[in-house]
Amino acid sequence: MPVTAEDVRDVALSLPRAYEAWVRDYRKFRVGQIVFASISPDETLLGFGFPREEREALVASEPDKFQLPRASDMRYQWVVARMEALDVEELRELVTDAWAMCVPKKVREGHLGGA
Repeated sequence: MPVTAEDVRDVALSLPRAYEAWVRDYRKFRVGQIVFASISPDETLLGFGFPREEREALVASEPDKFQLPRASDMRYQWVVARMEALDVEELRELVTDAWAMCVPKKVREGHLGGA
């Protein structure tokens, strides 16, 4: 079953220090000023933080699910997924990993149990 914007919201806001903000019709999830996940205005695409050096391989591995960000966002550690292609478990993993990239180590380890 494809994920919804509410699924993304539920996962993102369950993470310590995360909050929701609306920017130009995009629903964004942040820690401080750092965006770790973003839902497109039509709720079909999920952008999320992802290591820059690994994104080409991710997109190549599942091109029907993942795509590179638009050209103006290529400088960021960012990838985009088609929400209809994700399930809730994969969503939880992607969003949690993106969040983990932008919180202090102590917060990350406190939430993930040192993992």
